[in-house]
Amino acid sequence: MLTVMEALRLIRDAVRPVPAEVVSLDQAWGRVLATDVEARLTHPPVAVSAMDGYAVRSADVTTVPATLSVVGAAAAGQGVTRTLGRGEAVRILTGAPVPDGADAIVIQEDAELAGDHVTVRAAPKLGRFIREAGLDFKSGDRLLKAGQALSARDVALCAAMNVPWLTVRRRPRVAVLATGSELRMPGEPLDGSRIVNSNSFLVASAVRALGGEPLALGIAADEEASLRAAFEAAAGADLLITLGGASVGDRDLVRPVLLQEGGTVTFQNLAMRPGKPTLFGRLGLLPVLGLPGNPVSLGVAAVVFLKPMLAALAGLDRAFDQEETALLGRALPANDGRQDYLRSTLALDASGNQVATPYPQQDSAMLHILAAADCLVIRPPHAPPAPAGEPVPILRFDTAGPAV
Repeated sequence: MLTVMEALRLIRDAVRPVPAEVVSLDQAWGRVLATDVEARLTHPPVAVSAMDGYAVRSADVTTVPATLSVVGAAAAGQGVTRTLGRGEAVRILTGAPVPDGADAIVIQEDAELAGDHVTVRAAPKLGRFIREAGLDFKSGDRLLKAGQALSARDVALCAAMNVPWLTVRRRPRVAVLATGSELRMPGEPLDGSRIVNSNSFLVASAVRALGGEPLALGIAADEEASLRAAFEAAAGADLLITLGGASVGDRDLVRPVLLQEGGTVTFQNLAMRPGKPTLFGRLGLLPVLGLPGNPVSLGVAAVVFLKPMLAALAGLDRAFDQEETALLGRALPANDGRQDYLRSTLALDASGNQVATPYPQQDSAMLHILAAADCLVIRPPHAPPAPAGEPVPILRFDTAGPAV
């Protein structure tokens, strides 16, 4: 069987970013830049004061106390037009332009105003509390790069750069199709042979969390005609995800119908646990990811494959670099020939290290453990016994998105 690493390599080589679109700043959070962003102005545009106080010539206050004539006042966006002369000062507020001739700011705590004169009690250093023009950035500076997801801070930076519109990747459209004649939607009547469809909701929610737009195709019965109709309904999507029906049983029809419709299958069944019955192929130009019908297996396979696929479709840099390292919270036995993904909690120890502790029960029927887990501990094929405290690779369940 194909290894997970080989499968990810095949997916990475096959997936291309979706087209770009232009959005306004108020729609930009979380989107992925398709082009670099350059500043359209210099910030600050002129030298400005970093504090409230008085703009002075440092040569006039080398010896203190020194009394100067106050010849004007400057506020943010409103400077003084005259050049500061010998023995003069200008009352200045934070962010106000520094008048010509001034080369230091005396903070108001070090000055005493009396009428139109100010007495300086502490000599400022040359250039003290002056933000030079372009201290933050200059016009033409390239501050944000294509391939990064925009955080709230990034959006604010774009606004400060006077960039009102951004070219970003549009949100990937992901068609989600559950398969199985036994499935019913939540709330529908059930008898002993029917199963509630939870998989569609897991995948659709994951797609939204990862920045995509889910397109619900409902449930296809275990019939070729039903699958064909659902495949046709996926036209216009950027990715089709099938849930169940991707193994090799008599009623697993995703592969045969895909091939009948002129599609291709790149791989099917992987050396992993849980998640073995995972399929990847194409229907024309549409990538098809077939995930297991078992909810726990599906949840694991979604983290391993769907998460990086959506990141790649969205044009994110390093889309397939998901792994982190944590310390193992309890000892584990040697592994067999399949790569294990152990549902685990994640916490910090007293030294601030991440500690991943696998649940004792790893049965693939236990959905509540999947829901409670923070991460997956990865155990490579034929891994030797691992003691507690050993560094291990993990995959997080959370999206680690660009919140702020």
